This record gives sequence, C-alpha cells and structure tokens, in this order.
Amino acid sequence: MDEQLYTTRDAARIFDIAESRLLYWARTGVAGPSVRRGGRVLYTFSDLVTVKSAKELLDGGLTLQAVRKNLAALRTALPSIDRPLARLRIVSNGERLVVIGEDVSFEPLSGQLVMDFAVGALWSKVAEVMELPVRTTTLTDSGRVLADEATERSAFGWFTRGCTLDDGNGDGAPAEDAYRRALALDPSLAAAHTNLGNLAHRRGQRGEARAAYERALELDPEQPEARFNLANLLDELGEGGRAIYEWTRVVALTPDFADAHFNLGAAFAQSGDRDAARSHLHRYLALESEGEWAEQARTLLSAL
Repeated sequence: MDEQLYTTRDAARIFDIAESRLLYWARTGVAGPSVRRGGRVLYTFSDLVTVKSAKELLDGGLTLQAVRKNLAALRTALPSIDRPLARLRIVSNGERLVVIGEDVSFEPLSGQLVMDFAVGALWSKVAEVMELPVRTTTLTDSGRVLADEATERSAFGWFTRGCTLDDGNGDGAPAEDAYRRALALDPSLAAAHTNLGNLAHRRGQRGEARAAYERALELDPEQPEARFNLANLLDELGEGGRAIYEWTRVVALTPDFADAHFNLGAAFAQSGDRDAARSHLHRYLALESEGEWAEQARTLLSAL
C-alpha cells in the first residue's frame, strides 16, 4: 500500500497554523515536504513529525538555527527506526530532542526531558483533521487575507501579516510597518530583515537592501532566500564573481532551490563555463520543467 501523503493545506489544518508559515519553514530548510509529484510537493507522515517538532521548539522560543540543527538530526534518525512511527514519542527540553520507543530511547542530540508529545497522538489528529472542512480565514474589507488572530500579536504574527500585505504593488509601506513591528518584538527574526531588503530593492534603495540581506545572514547564515536575493543584487551591481559565489552557497545548502540553479546556469553561460552552465540548467529543468523560465533555460542550453 502506498504511503499516505499530505498537501501543505492538509498540514496547515492538522497543526492549525498558517500555510505561509509552513511555506517559510520549507524554504528555509527547517521542516517541509519531501515528496514531489507532478509539480506538487507533499508531506509524508515523517515530514509531519518534523513539522510538529519544529512548532513545539519555535513556540518554546528556540531560534530557527537551533531548530534546524535539531530537526536535521531527527530527520537523519527517523528512517533508521525499525518500528512504527505512531508508537514513538518525541521529547524536548526546548533545546534538544530525544526519541523514545517502547523498548528503546536515543538522542539525536543529548538533552534533559521537559516537554513531550506522542507521535501516536499526532496520527490520531491527522486522521481527525483530514475529515474536517477547510478552515476559514479572516479577510480585510478589500478581500486580502490577514494573519491568524492567535498569532497576530506575536513577532511571527506581524511577520505573517507583512507577507500578506506585501503584494508587490505600491510602496509596500503597510508591509514594512508589519515587518518592523515584528522586529521590535524579536530583533533576531532574520526573515523580516530579508523581506525589508526585498522592499528596499524594489524601491531602488540598493544600499539599504544589501544591508538588510547581510543582517539577515548574520542572524541566520543558512537562510537561502536572503543569500539568493543578495546574490541577485550583487549581480546587478556588477559583482558577478561574488554573485556566483553566493548562488553556489545557496544550492549547496538547499539543492532544490530552482531559481538559484537557473541564475548559476545563466551566469556560467555568460562567462563561458559551458559544463557548469549545462549542469545547473539541467538541474533547474529537473525541478521546474514548465513555464517561461523553463523555456529560457532550454534556449540557453541550445546555445551551449
């Protein structure tokens, strides 16, 4: 029997959190879907376990960097466990995780046990929620979705609100206000710095954008979006060598970051490194086979 798979919307309903939060975790390598089918990304039950762990740790105040470190260890451990996942418990003290079975326990990283959740309970929740209707969201007068009320006053709630308001039109002032409110509550929220950099970049404020991206990377060196956007900016500024270096770091950390592969393919094609260009363009097409950029990738390949 094929393993049950879950969409991002399913996962959002299971954990009662915004889809935008799940998408951000997936893009930053914290926790995300591991299956790709027909252009869609899907979660396995093991993926849901790591999402549940991420939520527990982040709600407990742990930084994204520390959560990413713990969950990387958990993901490495889960496939080697010779027992049903639903019979395990994931235990955390807010810094490290421990996996406990009926007759064995081990620590992907060591730590003292304080809070815990049963994976079996998660399985029951999955079964329950998958029978429920899709949750409703709150809308503004203009029909734009806002952050969930439960998170609206938190740093991540303001960040989510900024993402919702940041529609790529106008001067982005409402989104900027939300991001700055998020940073007032949590100055270490690297993603808010990244998005402020995006707003500044769109306004043509390149110096401010660069400073925002670099600040985001100081706080979270493994965040691929900040590094990718910084590389794009460097390329615009004529610093092509540095841009290639940063894009290369992006795909090293996040191999499925399709746009970074495309930009590397285009940059290497321009510099005359045909083998590297072909490698990255083929990788891009393996990840994104349709659309305008896929056609451009094929055009570039035909010219090499």
